[in-house]
Amino acid sequence: MKIYLLRHGETAYNARKKYLGRTDLPLSKRGRRKLGRAEFAPETVYISPLRRTAETADILFPHARQIVVPDFREMDFGVFEGKSYLDMEHFQPYRDWVDGGCQGQIPEGESMAAFSERTCAAFEALMNQTLAAGEERLAIVAHGGTQMAALERFALPRRDYFSWCGPLGGGFVLDGAHWREERTLTLLDTVRYTGGEEG
Repeated sequence: MKIYLLRHGETAYNARKKYLGRTDLPLSKRGRRKLGRAEFAPETVYISPLRRTAETADILFPHARQIVVPDFREMDFGVFEGKSYLDMEHFQPYRDWVDGGCQGQIPEGESMAAFSERTCAAFEALMNQTLAAGEERLAIVAHGGTQMAALERFALPRRDYFSWCGPLGGGFVLDGAHWREERTLTLLDTVRYTGGEEG
């Protein structure tokens, strides 16, 4: 089975390097213009509850049925939400979080461990369900955090968390041949469904 684990297109927060987790922003006009239809057409695509993933899936896979996976929502950045690193360079809770490798509990938000646990549990359940149904392909449109959490845990070759963040409107193609025996995925390729306007 091939797995396409994709990231949503650009939003206004992404363009301004602001932390975007629970805030339910749409794609920006530029983000919509830059996205193009994917080269395959799945019957079903799995998305997070946040509209930026639904809007991206509408463009990539216009005829696919969308199924929401609640625990694929992005990490909750708490008091960091909507701010850039420049906004917070003198904000002590943010400095403490960064100095701790971004592992700690975010005030009013999540820790990386809690986020990864819920994301990976949902991903594992969906993999098992898809394989049990005999499907040959699984398409997911979610978030950078979804990619990083799931692939740090399950993908080969092994990489650290932050190495698995794909581009906006793109992501990773993986092979699930060894999932049942090993709970691993093998990286096959990277894809990007953006083009045209870059400015």
